[in-house]
Amino acid sequence: MKNREHLLIIGAGLCGSLLALRMAQHGYKITLVEKRPDLRKEKLSAGRSINLAFSDRAFKAFKMAGLEKKVSKILIPMHGRMLHSIDGETFLSKYSGRDDEYINSVSRTELNTLLLNEIEKFESVNLIFNHSCQHLDLENSTGVFFDEKNQQKINLTADFIFGTDGAGSVVRQSMQSQKDFLFSHSQEFLTHGYKELNFPPNKENDYAIEKNALHIWPRGENMLIALPNPDQSFTVTLFLAYEGGEYNFNNLTNPEIVEEYFKKVYPDAYEILPNLKTEFFENPTSPLGTVKCSPWYYNKSILMGDAAHAIVPFYGQGMNASFEDVFVFDECLHDQDFDLDKTFVSFSKKRKEDADAIANLALDNFYEMKSHTAQDIFLRKRKIELALEKKFPEAYASKYSLVTFKEEIPYKEAMEKGRAQDKAILSLLKHEKLNDNQSLEEQLKLINKTTQQLREGDFLLEN
Repeated sequence: MKNREHLLIIGAGLCGSLLALRMAQHGYKITLVEKRPDLRKEKLSAGRSINLAFSDRAFKAFKMAGLEKKVSKILIPMHGRMLHSIDGETFLSKYSGRDDEYINSVSRTELNTLLLNEIEKFESVNLIFNHSCQHLDLENSTGVFFDEKNQQKINLTADFIFGTDGAGSVVRQSMQSQKDFLFSHSQEFLTHGYKELNFPPNKENDYAIEKNALHIWPRGENMLIALPNPDQSFTVTLFLAYEGGEYNFNNLTNPEIVEEYFKKVYPDAYEILPNLKTEFFENPTSPLGTVKCSPWYYNKSILMGDAAHAIVPFYGQGMNASFEDVFVFDECLHDQDFDLDKTFVSFSKKRKEDADAIANLALDNFYEMKSHTAQDIFLRKRKIELALEKKFPEAYASKYSLVTFKEEIPYKEAMEKGRAQDKAILSLLKHEKLNDNQSLEEQLKLINKTTQQLREGDFLLEN
């Protein structure tokens, strides 16, 4: 193998670690720098460990890197959304009518640990922790980093710089500061934030609620979700508005009102939150936002993952999209015969519209999860979709399935087709054009016809 260029990858989170591993497999010399301590040796701060939903787009990237068997060992299957009503009733809404399609709960720490352990097997990789980036010279691919341990500055130089340093990316900020570079950047926050809590194991040291599901307590403007952990606990996340309504983050200011809120709004969850009043005030409240920017590359530097396209977590695709970045970049790298300059251009052009699409879909799903999941018309739509996927597994896929399980379909195409299908089914149900007297084949033909008409802009149902 011929000598490859030296790459400086800033950010050793999930995206940066998979990218470093894959480029090392191709024979590149890698310097991977992370501002935080080595998570394999340090305990994460409480309340910042959101479990991740690992699905097919992530899995194809791990298969590319030869890690599909190792990652499978740390995944917990979740076959659907377990909806919890305010009176304690539960209903499982499966993710797909096909039995082999489901998502998986995975610990961010375990996943990152797996990647870092694999990276260290390569002598060509220099892995540096506790070094924060203070300045970048993107013209000369040089960076100044501060060594937190020794309290001194060091300079690092490479042939190319990759910014995988998250939503607050220093690399993106450096691009934005270039005077002769037209760079667009937007950062939009939801009116909601999130706080993590925990369901511990029950008295029998087992899961307190169904293990193989993603649990949701939809409550109109706010919601609670829970994902399983390997230690029989659940990571619980409260999504709540900062202001407005009877309860919000700004007025939940003492243990008594927090207890009152959970007893009233999430009574069955409250029963298995023994440390609620402690965790609520010890764990941080964090914002939820979307980052978009363009272009993703400048000179010899490029952005990937959250640095280029941070999204809200409501489609479970943030991590999957970042891992798919690495997969698509690898495809472009081969297409351009390992010419990184050309790869930067082709990757950015190919990936940008899909990144924007999944950002928009994630916002769609925020509104769906917190309120629509419990509505009768939504439940009827899901019943039809699941029946069609089961009966016609090759002919029909819901919007959720297109995004989550059809990894060969770009996000933009999945969004356009999925939105049209959703609108078609909801419109047909509203106007009673779909009913139980029709066969599934008749329903599929009608849905496909209406979907196509919507995509072509010539569909209209009478009021």
